[in-house]
Amino acid sequence: MSMFGGIDASASGLTAERLRMDVISNNIANVNTTRTANGEPFRRGVVVFEPRTEEKSAFANFLSGELLEGAKKKDNRKPGKGVRATKIIHDDSPGKMVYDPGHPDANAQGYVELPNVNIVNEMVDMITASRAYEANATAIQSAKSMANAAINISK
Repeated sequence: MSMFGGIDASASGLTAERLRMDVISNNIANVNTTRTANGEPFRRGVVVFEPRTEEKSAFANFLSGELLEGAKKKDNRKPGKGVRATKIIHDDSPGKMVYDPGHPDANAQGYVELPNVNIVNEMVDMITASRAYEANATAIQSAKSMANAAINISK
């Protein structure tokens, strides 16, 4: 990995975690949305990540320890190239049913289906996304410091 490879991998992590925080914020903002454009309650969104790979010997192979065809054992252990968000899926689990016969979205029995968003889970997810973002920012700062130290060696 080049000197800038670590910065690139961490930058991809920053981008992915920012998207994750945006989706979590949207979930929290819609915690009381009982009707969307399709007439159903809001459904919680979840970001799906996967490793960025340009070749077969990236992060997934590093973790699994698989040996590539024609590669030496030491050549197989290459660092990853970062992460990317592949899609945002919607959680189809049912929402909580609340008795509120006066609500415009109540069914014939008087129950309203609320979104399947749990504020506590969303806040925990937000904290983990924030910590991952901070860790990637720290890794970039460390790489910059090492590059500056390497430049200053020759002075």
